[in-house]
Amino acid sequence: MKFKFLVQLALISFTSLIWAQDYPNKPVKILVGYVAGGSPDFVARALAQKLSEILNQSFLVENKPGGGGITATAQLVKMAPDGYSLLLGDTSQLGIAPYIFKTLPYDTLKDLTSIAGLTSEPLMIVSNSKTNIKTLNDLIQNAKSNPNKYNYGSSGIGSIHHIAMEAFKADAGLDITHIPYKGSGQSVPAILSGDVTILITAFTASAPHIKANSLNLLAVTSAKRWSRYPDTPAISEIIKDFDFSAETGVLAPAGLPQSITNKLTLAIKQATESPDLINKFKETAFSIGYMNPTEYSEQIKKNLRKYERAVALAKIQAE
Repeated sequence: MKFKFLVQLALISFTSLIWAQDYPNKPVKILVGYVAGGSPDFVARALAQKLSEILNQSFLVENKPGGGGITATAQLVKMAPDGYSLLLGDTSQLGIAPYIFKTLPYDTLKDLTSIAGLTSEPLMIVSNSKTNIKTLNDLIQNAKSNPNKYNYGSSGIGSIHHIAMEAFKADAGLDITHIPYKGSGQSVPAILSGDVTILITAFTASAPHIKANSLNLLAVTSAKRWSRYPDTPAISEIIKDFDFSAETGVLAPAGLPQSITNKLTLAIKQATESPDLINKFKETAFSIGYMNPTEYSEQIKKNLRKYERAVALAKIQAE
């Protein structure tokens, strides 16, 4: 009986190895849960181009917007775990969604195979340059001296921007009113017009206005200062271990053969080390933060613990 089991195990391992040697022998699709032109889409297309070169096969991006990435993830977990359907996952659908929805059509830990961590992107906390809030210390001191006087805008209830700011408020002991908007297309004009005092948003939305001195960059939400703005503090300098960066990674349906996982993660590592991909990201807020499958899986678990607390602080009612 034991011999039969060992033979079966050997056959499975051999078959898996053959699959990996032949993989990929047809185009591979990478699902993105957001519209074309957004940050996750940019990352996915840059990666797809490099993987097509490295593995000599087409990697094609398919945009499946809806539910903050939930629609794409729900579709992926129903697909065959053969390496031909991948997901460019981000913090919202993997770390936040499990706590703002009563039910999800997938389990982040059980229904997905982690292949590689890819990028991280800090959020920007900015103020209108016409206000007396020019620095992070100004914000903290003024908000503490004038409870409930100030407000801040975000890209909507349950967004990473909203949740990160509520965690900051709680840890810093600030009383600032949240004003939700439907994305940066609404929130950026709101701060420029003075409708809100503070805004937490993405680099791409705020950069032109920071450059034009219409907005003051007060802080970034990454674990360390960002090299693009070395004089701007990270919130972690006053709140230990504070890190609310938007992260991306590559995943597949649960059950992906280990040999294919290995082939993909090695190719992704090679892609992230290529000079042209590094240069492409230099003009953005993305930092390449490659993680192998084990490291990325642990990062997802860490984020789930972090966002469970942060969503509770934000007092978001599960839908």
